[in-house]
Amino acid sequence: MTFFLEVLVGGLLSGAMYSLVALGFVLIFKASGVFNFAQGAMVLFSALTLVSLLEKGWNLWMCLGITLAGMVFLAYLIERIVLRPLVNQPPLALFLATIGLAFAIEGIAQAMWGTQVHGLNVGIPDVPLNVKGLLISEFDIFTGIIAAVLVAALALFFSKTRVGRALRAVADDHEAALTVGIPLRHIWVIVWAVAGIVALVAGIVWGSRVGVQFSLVLIAYKALPALILGGLDSVPGAIAGGLLIGASEKLAEVYVGPFVGGAIESWFPYMLALGFLLIRPEGLFGEVHIERV
Repeated sequence: MTFFLEVLVGGLLSGAMYSLVALGFVLIFKASGVFNFAQGAMVLFSALTLVSLLEKGWNLWMCLGITLAGMVFLAYLIERIVLRPLVNQPPLALFLATIGLAFAIEGIAQAMWGTQVHGLNVGIPDVPLNVKGLLISEFDIFTGIIAAVLVAALALFFSKTRVGRALRAVADDHEAALTVGIPLRHIWVIVWAVAGIVALVAGIVWGSRVGVQFSLVLIAYKALPALILGGLDSVPGAIAGGLLIGASEKLAEVYVGPFVGGAIESWFPYMLALGFLLIRPEGLFGEVHIERV
């Protein structure tokens, strides 16, 4: 039972890392109604910028401030160059634009900082702690706390602030939001900037764990099952989906893997998400849309 609990808790805390990436997807989807394929590239760009500045010998907080400013400026450029010409266009056009944007951001990151792998150490130790007989990684505990703080802050932002309510209105109907005086351009800059900040947090966490390298872009794909389980338009759902995926993949690898040849951790979340789509396509916390014909 102790081993089972260690695997379960370790999986839940690892799932918090998936949740950090999934949060960025949810933010963009709630504000524009489009799936942001460039979220993984934003995670890479933010982490690569931070670690490259740190390697120049600058102070950590100064590097964080410069990177945050860079992500806000990137959000402004995305709105100005990509989103503004596509106002009131079909969601498919916006989705295809984010695919092109992903490759553009990757190319800019490579041109600015190079392609070598960087180690990132921000002072978070990855050592096991004995918590009532369970060995749990201190790094995973820290990640779980960060995810909990982020989801609480974002949930309050969307439900209690004027800007948050405007974001939801824009997601429901761009034209209607414009007619009641909501500045669509400003709203998109704000939400992309917030998504950039979330991408920076995810980049720091994942970069500290696996190193800052271009494979960070692929981590975004591991967040897709979390989005499907939690719901594309739900901030709490991103966290719940990430925790479910993290726990299920670890438990499946330990208890099911030996019977099917092992190494199922990489594909089991996608099979789980596929089965979940057949039962509840909108996710656990997603909004159910009813269309009347």
